[in-house]
Amino acid sequence: MLNNTNNSPLFYEYYAQWVDVYKKGAIREATMAKYLMTQKWIQKLAPELKVSELTRTAYQQILNDYAKEHERQTTLDFHHQLKGAILDALDEGMIERDPTRKAIIKGKTPRAKKIKYLNQFELHTLIANLDLSEEPNWDWFILLVAKTGMRFSEALAITPSDFDFARQALSISKTWDYKGEGGFLPTKNRSSVRKIQIDWQIVVKFSELIKGLPEDEPIFIGKSKIYNSTVNDVLTRHCKQCGISEISIHGLRHRSNPLKIKAFSVCRYYTVTAYACIVIVICRSIYCQCCTKIRTCKHDDHTEDISAYYSRT
Repeated sequence: MLNNTNNSPLFYEYYAQWVDVYKKGAIREATMAKYLMTQKWIQKLAPELKVSELTRTAYQQILNDYAKEHERQTTLDFHHQLKGAILDALDEGMIERDPTRKAIIKGKTPRAKKIKYLNQFELHTLIANLDLSEEPNWDWFILLVAKTGMRFSEALAITPSDFDFARQALSISKTWDYKGEGGFLPTKNRSSVRKIQIDWQIVVKFSELIKGLPEDEPIFIGKSKIYNSTVNDVLTRHCKQCGISEISIHGLRHRSNPLKIKAFSVCRYYTVTAYACIVIVICRSIYCQCCTKIRTCKHDDHTEDISAYYSRT
């Protein structure tokens, strides 16, 4: 039975309670911040809307108003964060029908974005332009991300003890809380805990770089707070100096994935594992069973391929 309209809570208040009950303590702080921002937008766009008044028209109007100031992908994320709370309200009998059904996602014209990855020539040019001094700096950081495909927060958390030079491997088991107060955090998801094969050039260069550094302290973290924009500015400056396409540090993570698959026919299971991406199609049980069997023998082939790929850098 539906609740009386007079007793129905305001939608933004219900959403705030829902976030507090179901999300607080269960998700990462960065994700929690997005839910709290969604809560603020609901209060701004529909301050007087009650849960019992949530119809398809009312909900669509909220999305339309939000889309006036956001791109389509951001509006879609907003919709997904609201939908969970609304479906729970439906289950609890607070509304009669699902107002999110057949919602139309709109958005303002996307701004110009940086390219997703560099081609092989541009990547070689960029790496050759890096200033790899005797002390860790952001150029070393850029090199590591370019050659391993690690996420920004993963690369920040790398310590000397994560390197296994004898096996040409690098362990990814944590991230760095650069958006908060600093310190180690768990990886984004379970599949992100992995070992990445590194080429002999990384072995030689980083084995010298980390000599004398504390084994369990991040290589690239100093006393000042880290900002993503700081590294992006360094990377942009190098791109301009080289006369190549400008790319973000996140884009650099994906810089040669397509090239490796095409040029080397690298085992897809290994590629997905290295980049910590969950792809449903190739994670089907049969394919995973086959790939697990060949993973060991492919490690050496992969390492040789990557070394050859970067031999001119």
